[in-house]
Amino acid sequence: MAKMVKRLKKILEKVDTNKIYSVNEAIETVKELKSAKFDETVEIALKLNVDPRHADQMVRGSVVLPAGTGKKVRVAVIAKDAKADEAKNAGADIVGSDDLVEEIQKGNMNFDVLIATPNLMGLVGKVGRILGPKGLMPNPKTGTVTMDVAQAVNNAKSGQVNFRVDKQGNIHAGLGKVSFSKEQLWDNVSTFIKAINKHKPAAAKGRYIKSAALSLTMSPSVKLEVQELLDMK
Repeated sequence: MAKMVKRLKKILEKVDTNKIYSVNEAIETVKELKSAKFDETVEIALKLNVDPRHADQMVRGSVVLPAGTGKKVRVAVIAKDAKADEAKNAGADIVGSDDLVEEIQKGNMNFDVLIATPNLMGLVGKVGRILGPKGLMPNPKTGTVTMDVAQAVNNAKSGQVNFRVDKQGNIHAGLGKVSFSKEQLWDNVSTFIKAINKHKPAAAKGRYIKSAALSLTMSPSVKLEVQELLDMK
């Protein structure tokens, strides 16, 4: 316990809680906060000035990070015939239709991303109540309901991040690993923020991003300069 307290105190000394950091400064700082034995994830937290209770203020989408996420992603595809073959050739880990749905009903979900062709969404609907709470329900807005299953599999494998604002207007996402270079993390952060800005609802008024912070899996957060983020187009 004493070692943990000492470790936490040492980490906290490296963060100025009164400072607003530029993205570059924040990246440099969080890399210095590494304390775990595993390769910690660099996480971003955004507070948006939207009211998701209104459909026209929902912020949801996906973006492929140029440097990837640093995580091995297991991809499952619900497809038949030629599209099933396309998914297998693209490197999908699991491919099926009725059999895959049966496995999901049993609670066997050995995948991180689920992709489906539009014609089989009726089948997927049978397990919607299982997939929804886990954030695994395929959706056209995240590119996981598509006839181009090969591209969808490639995107998922190469670092696609899905985002969705919660009821309080917050968005959280992992944008790489602390072992990434500063340049890789900058590319990922800026690409993600540009995607968030592109998804700004027309109905959103005022300052779109209210606050933002960067952190590691096991570190305090570093506040980001909001205007810099808003300027990323």
